[in-house]
Amino acid sequence: MSRQPHVLVIPYPAQGHVAPLMKLATKIAERAIKVTVVNTQFIHKKIIASLQEKAEDSSSQIKLVTIPDGLELQAADREDPLKLGESVARAMRGCLRDLIEKINQSNDCEPIRCVIADVTVGSALEVAESMGIARAAVVPFGPGSLALSLQFPKLLEAGIIDPNGFAILNDGLISLSDEIPAWKRNEYTWSFPDEPSEQKILLGIICAVIQAVKISNWIINNSVYELDSPACDLIPNILPIGPLLASNHSGDLDGNFWSEDSSCLSWLDEQAIRSVVYVAFGSVAVLSQQQFAELALGLESLQKPFLWVIRQDFMNGSRAKFPDGFIERVSNRGKIVEWAPQEKVLGHSSVACFISHCGWNSTMEGLSMGVPFLCWPYFSDQYQNRNYICDAWKIGLQFFPDENGIITRQEIQRKVLTLLKNDDIRSNSLKLKEVARKSLLGGGSSFRNFESFISDIKMLISGCDSTLWMKKQE
Repeated sequence: MSRQPHVLVIPYPAQGHVAPLMKLATKIAERAIKVTVVNTQFIHKKIIASLQEKAEDSSSQIKLVTIPDGLELQAADREDPLKLGESVARAMRGCLRDLIEKINQSNDCEPIRCVIADVTVGSALEVAESMGIARAAVVPFGPGSLALSLQFPKLLEAGIIDPNGFAILNDGLISLSDEIPAWKRNEYTWSFPDEPSEQKILLGIICAVIQAVKISNWIINNSVYELDSPACDLIPNILPIGPLLASNHSGDLDGNFWSEDSSCLSWLDEQAIRSVVYVAFGSVAVLSQQQFAELALGLESLQKPFLWVIRQDFMNGSRAKFPDGFIERVSNRGKIVEWAPQEKVLGHSSVACFISHCGWNSTMEGLSMGVPFLCWPYFSDQYQNRNYICDAWKIGLQFFPDENGIITRQEIQRKVLTLLKNDDIRSNSLKLKEVARKSLLGGGSSFRNFESFISDIKMLISGCDSTLWMKKQE
């Protein structure tokens, strides 16, 4: 019987990180590679609870295992990104080696040949390095954001930013090249200007990312080379293999923390082609009650069908309160769900545009489906993703807040109607959809990069281990 490669896949315990790595795990498993996915116990329970029964055995090539995150099951500290990150790092260092050794000593499967970890889980990659195991860092955000992160030490040394990540120069503009959209003051990858403590956490993540890249043999990126070749060319060893889409793979292990409400798909079937405004802000963004009400009234004023995803914690822990009479007034054209099968929604012919927080997963999904964007970034890399969408790719428009920081109902109505009339944006969206799709087909850039990575993984058991993946020294 032939020996089978075996890899460990380790996401960071957050929705926007787990989802792409679960999709990657499924994609790898389809190539006759055994995959063991390591989630924290808390996240594992969320994923299993969200799965449909048929999905639990969707791939015999994928095994789900858990490690503790070091926090109590109901610990409030889990809501604190700094405490969670520190605890997960400790758990990885304390538990991961034991897990790998246990697997490697088992007779049930081949030893772990490669650890494939989220680039923000550097402790997992450090454990793999100490054990002499090959390492792949997965970057679930755009190559431009990674390129800026890797430049952080040089920006600090040059006096462009201070140790807290704030701009020192008056204009605060950072440009890596003429072909990459520049970053404005307070819109850097680590920026959270209204919450200094949150920005400190992001800076810690940046430092971890820099170290993770240094010790990794491959840098896997959920992107498409043709979409941002200037940034990709700044990053040694990067392999853009995106877009990572659940529709590309078998099974339903898509890593959702909430159960998808598929009733919205049958509702979309009843709507006219390119008539629906889809609104979704991902798993982290929150709105104030005032902003929430303005958004609701803005959608109502459009007099168009809309599908709106509202998480239970969308109002920063409290239940959303709709304007008086809103639900009754929009009942014949509005659909509200807690969580949606987003790729299927964006791929539906009834969807006309996407009001988005511009998280990277949502950006890649909307782009891959040819849907124009209305950009409402919240923090971190989402500002730069907006810049790509609006300025570089020209597939969307951005909302502008008023003097009080509120995006008004009038601004929402004006921008949505403007976008729906813009044939150039629609045309550009369809062109980039083809670019993304072609990259995944035989001969496409993402296809070739993924095949190269799979080939390397399979060679790890051929006796060439010591020479194949030794990291090249600069």
